[in-house]
Amino acid sequence: MEETPYTCRQTLKTPAPISCLAKGSSDHFFAGSDDGSVRVYNQETLRVVKAIRGLGEVSSVVCMSHNAGGLGDIWVASNCHALRFTMDTEKMILAKADATLMLELGADDDDMVNELSLNQKNSQLAFCLDSGTVGVVDLSTKQISRLKTSHDNICGTVKFIPDRPSELVSGGYDSRLLHHDFHQRTVLSRFDIGTSPLPESSGVSMSPPFILSSAMSPSGILATGTADGRVWIGTGGEKMSGVSSGTSMKKKRRKWEGLKQDEGFTADVGHGPITALYGHSSGLAHFSQSTLMGKVTLHEIGGPTADGKLDIFPKWTKATINVNKVNAIVATGGLIIIGGLSEKGGGMIEVWEKGLKSGDV
Repeated sequence: MEETPYTCRQTLKTPAPISCLAKGSSDHFFAGSDDGSVRVYNQETLRVVKAIRGLGEVSSVVCMSHNAGGLGDIWVASNCHALRFTMDTEKMILAKADATLMLELGADDDDMVNELSLNQKNSQLAFCLDSGTVGVVDLSTKQISRLKTSHDNICGTVKFIPDRPSELVSGGYDSRLLHHDFHQRTVLSRFDIGTSPLPESSGVSMSPPFILSSAMSPSGILATGTADGRVWIGTGGEKMSGVSSGTSMKKKRRKWEGLKQDEGFTADVGHGPITALYGHSSGLAHFSQSTLMGKVTLHEIGGPTADGKLDIFPKWTKATINVNKVNAIVATGGLIIIGGLSEKGGGMIEVWEKGLKSGDV
């Protein structure tokens, strides 16, 4: 394993635990907190340049990509709602009343939104709920569609599948991954991680394989993190058109097959829940993962191996210094940003910067 090219540049404290992070389309990142606030940090100065206050508990923030400079629009998940804010305003501190749109996504006040995801065109907003429900908002019509098939327990993560205009994948505390066609409102495939064999090196875990986190690469590979310290990699949906794999050329796949068990594999990567995953923009090759207790690892997916499959290789690992429990991780520019709780229960963000010993991430 290589020496980590990152060092901790700065630690940022907040009054309440950091629940989620998002990178903006300009030189900023967003941090949501349990106290109903969202802070916008400048990546250079690491100072707060704008904030939203007075929301309910914030669980997810996603940024709408745009070409011009500025902060653009963001979606914030707060309790059972999704709120849209225009951040390019003279106001330094925004309130709930400044939301340009508020959608009630949960069935009731206790049906919390856990994650939001935007598709590539910013035309669809996916959401998942404590009730196990998965849904999509058509942002042109504001129509909310809840899918017929839901998870048996909390649904914690949802991602759109690249270049599949009507498909997404969700993961829940029922240990299941569901591959949906949200236009047809059908399930195209499913996979129960509890049936996936543990690696031989795996220790005994007392936790069930609840799915806590996920990341989707631009090439269609899915990584999911579980409460029992595993990452399951689904490689069956990788776009292979014109790419040589071993001795043969794989044909372009007619449909996404990312949940095919015989084209996925499990890695025992951490002692404790895998609470945060982030796929790097270089595509399939790299993703970062953190355990709840702050063991951060950069993984590379490579191969094929002798049996023609891809495999996962840890490139480096590093422990957080002041983030005692990790809830979120993002990478932007030469930075890796990790957010969660301090030892005393307050909010904490560590900003890691790539040093001179660089290896492309």
